[in-house]
Parts: sequence; structure tokens; C-alpha cells
Amino acid sequence: MKYSSKINKIRTFALSLIFIGFIIMYIGLLFKNSPILMMLFMFLGFLSIIASCVVYFMIGMLSTKAVQVVCPSCNKVTKMLGRVDICMYCREPLTLDRKLEGKEFDETYNRKKNKVTKL
Repeated sequence: MKYSSKINKIRTFALSLIFIGFIIMYIGLLFKNSPILMMLFMFLGFLSIIASCVVYFMIGMLSTKAVQVVCPSCNKVTKMLGRVDICMYCREPLTLDRKLEGKEFDETYNRKKNKVTKL
């Protein structure tokens, strides 16, 4: 299974919102004869781009609170969110929880319901 850093996942989502917004706006151009429909599509695309800005702002604020660790594989400083995460550069599984060291990487360790560690 392909894993990626949580911060990178959220940034990718925000970038996709921008592209989706532009696509919606271009679809609106197909309705030049109907100004109401064209305006509706333009407005929906604009909302998607604004939502992207909000997501980028939120991940920026969250990124300032993330724990910075040095990856043991590539020796680069990366940011971690949660108990387990992936290095942004080399995709090495990282954890700050000593109980999880040496175990198979699983993103479910970050869920609050999963207080008991898997074997």
C-alpha cells in the first residue's frame, strides 16, 4: 500500500480543489447563452478555490504545531502529525511511540478509538 505524509495529503487535496474550481468555471463557459447558469458555475468554481485557500491556511497553522524529527534513513528534518507518520522525503515510517517501534506501519494507530495497539 502506498502511504504519504499527512501534511502532503492535505496539501494535495487543497491543490485538487483549485483545479476542480477551474474545471467548474470552464464548464460555466459552455453556458454563455444562459447567464444564470454561467454565473452559477462561476460561483461554484469560486467557492471551490476559496475552500482551497481555507484548507491551505489550516494546514499551514497545523504545520507550525507539528513535531519536527530527523528521519533515520535520509537524515532530513521532517514534520510528524500523530503517533505515526511517513517521512516527506524517503517515505520511511516514523513513530514517536516506543510501543509501536518495530511494528508494521498502519495509519490506524493515529485514531483515538485505537488506544490498544495491534499485535
